[in-house]
Amino acid sequence: MRPTNIPRVTGLCLAVLVALGALPASAQAPSPAAPTSEEWIKKLSGLATEPDLDLAELKKQAAERIKARVEPIPNKRPLMAPELNKLPHFFAEILFDEDAAVVRPDSYRTLGRIADTLTHPSMLGYKFLIVGHTASGGRRDFNLTLSQRRADVIRDVLVNTFKVSPKRLVTLGLGEEQLLDRAKPGAPVNRQIQIATVASAIEAHAPPAAPAAAAPAKAGAHKSKR
Repeated sequence: MRPTNIPRVTGLCLAVLVALGALPASAQAPSPAAPTSEEWIKKLSGLATEPDLDLAELKKQAAERIKARVEPIPNKRPLMAPELNKLPHFFAEILFDEDAAVVRPDSYRTLGRIADTLTHPSMLGYKFLIVGHTASGGRRDFNLTLSQRRADVIRDVLVNTFKVSPKRLVTLGLGEEQLLDRAKPGAPVNRQIQIATVASAIEAHAPPAAPAAAAPAKAGAHKSKR
């Protein structure tokens, strides 16, 4: 390259830098950081009263609602269990294989962070509900079953891989019956899982009761033969 071209190259580099500096701040902003365990702990804290949740009844109602084809338009359906959103809770994105209850490897880090949250000393006195959701699309009955299977798989991973006590975890699949973003029924945000504080688990950590003292034998009693 001839020496006379050097100033032209330098000027071009400066122009590119100036153009990049003129981009909107949102275009240059980094992606939001993943929530920390400390942030999730704050969201799970503060259970005032234990809710009267009948999970078996909720599952039955969801199945009946789908069978009866209640409100075919997704964003007009009433929430299946609005009381869940009044509990201390948080949402997390767990990626699964398509139409399957198989957690993708890159989501195990998130599950580990959830396990750290649930096993924090301040959280050991509580039980938690894992709620599976899906976006709207396909068959509602399939989505309901899939969401329950995925909630169950998350529970299994937390118990078997991260050693969270199974006594502290229950599951519920709501499919597309409780959309997280009603304005966008098909959006990926509707596939998030929900972790909610639902009960006290203090009794699970209480020391076992001492055995009752044996009654004194009566005078003159004989031992029975075996």
